[in-house]
Amino acid sequence: MPLQTFRYAACGGFNTSLDITLFFVSYNYIFKRKPIVFPHLVISPHIAAFLVGFMFSFPSGFYLSRYVVFQETSVRKSEQLAKYFSVVFICLILNYGFLKLFVDTFGWYPTPSKILTTVFVVAFSYVAQKNFTFTPESKKKTRIKA
Repeated sequence: MPLQTFRYAACGGFNTSLDITLFFVSYNYIFKRKPIVFPHLVISPHIAAFLVGFMFSFPSGFYLSRYVVFQETSVRKSEQLAKYFSVVFICLILNYGFLKLFVDTFGWYPTPSKILTTVFVVAFSYVAQKNFTFTPESKKKTRIKA
């Protein structure tokens, strides 16, 4: 196994565990499985729990990816953060969509739904982060010789 893949698996495993643990605790103990009601908006407890997990896993995921997994980069941190956020934004949409599908449409339990959702999103995220966010500049530039 390549070292980068191992690092991604280790850091991703930690960050995923953190995210799922925060989801479980938020869903069961903070929101107590009840919707969050605002004057013009109601957020289901599994979506609110997903957002709590995101608040912590987004920054930890970025720093682990930048400084542990994809170390060989010459891209400025602000540029990487913008790219990372754009990939994570797509991951947010995927998370939301899968959770709504699994919990609200299929009637599955929220925590197993979150775990299954994570499998799909992690696969997408790895490919996107490796090929878009943290690709070294030397690999992006290819010269065509005439």
